[in-house]
Amino acid sequence: MGSPTVLRRRLGGELGKLRTSRELNAKDVAAALGWSASKLSRIESGQVPLQERDAAKLLAHYGVSSPEEVKHFLSLTRQSRQQGWWHAYGDALPEWFRAYVGFESDATKIVTYQCELVPGLLQTEKYARGVIRAMNPTESTEEVERRVALRMDRQRILDRYDPPQLWAIVGEAVIRRPVGDAPSMAEQLNHLADMADERPNITIQVLPFSAGAHAAMGASFSVLSFSDIPGSVAYTEATTSSIYSERSSEVARHEDAFMRLMASSVQPEKSISWLRKVAEECTE
Repeated sequence: MGSPTVLRRRLGGELGKLRTSRELNAKDVAAALGWSASKLSRIESGQVPLQERDAAKLLAHYGVSSPEEVKHFLSLTRQSRQQGWWHAYGDALPEWFRAYVGFESDATKIVTYQCELVPGLLQTEKYARGVIRAMNPTESTEEVERRVALRMDRQRILDRYDPPQLWAIVGEAVIRRPVGDAPSMAEQLNHLADMADERPNITIQVLPFSAGAHAAMGASFSVLSFSDIPGSVAYTEATTSSIYSERSSEVARHEDAFMRLMASSVQPEKSISWLRKVAEECTE
């Protein structure tokens, strides 16, 4: 079973296809059911959970009478309302980041560019602790440790039997800026090199300062793709908020930027060697 975030998106997409296959206008459907047009839009885009009674109303309005088809939609509705594993972390996971963790949990391909930090999926525990403590200086040790535990739990997707393809590009500043003491930073850089060297599903490139101006100046982003639902999600994160986009034009713009970054970055094999070299420099 997929994550609730992705299941809502899949359910909404299937319901949207049902409506369009019957040549029904979204505003007319919403009006017939006594809903606002925005409610139906949020359901079809997977932004909100769907109540079973509302799913039943939609199916009846669309003339879906096959017991198997009704069972499929209602089962998918129930599954999409389950809480994801990340809900156990409560306040340690900001509301604006929950959707991303859900998407990440079911993604089959993730491409990410990070200009400031090692990507969360590739952080060591010590590095993560240093970053989280620096970004949340007023939080207690317990709160920091819960955030660290959450970040480590997210990395479990890399150890499952069908891990996502992960292609990460990091700016040179990421590998030059020390986080924690020298041994901890060396450990992080060697971890990056090991992951790229030993795991066929992980590729890492470093974007050098010498590349100059590039396609993603000042903005880190990720694009996540899935196997059982069409389209991808582009994600851009700020300090206390995030932007998600599923518009094909926006996703394409991010994908194009990533392709340009790939061309400007050091090739994967040489990036591995560079990471190990900088790791050695940390402890000299």
